[in-house]
Amino acid sequence: MSDDNVIYIGNKPVMSYVLAVVTQFNTGLSDEVLIKARGRAISRAVDTAEVVRNKFMRGLDVKDIKIGTEQLVGGEGDKINVSSLEITLKAKA
Repeated sequence: MSDDNVIYIGNKPVMSYVLAVVTQFNTGLSDEVLIKARGRAISRAVDTAEVVRNKFMRGLDVKDIKIGTEQLVGGEGDKINVSSLEITLKAKA
């Protein structure tokens, strides 16, 4: 999957990411979009995927969900574990 089909979730409102996902599918370049989030943005990523599937594009399936932990270096040099989530949405054939 190319970087063009990856949506990184941050602090913007959910509808901003919904628009980004719908736009990716409507360009027709790929039938899959990957939604990535870490930490507190995980709930926003889940909301984004569900709003897209239930309100805007009912012809989508959740192909894959991956969860994990990433280790980041904090401001004082200490290591911090942060949860991560990847949701792959795929258009039905």
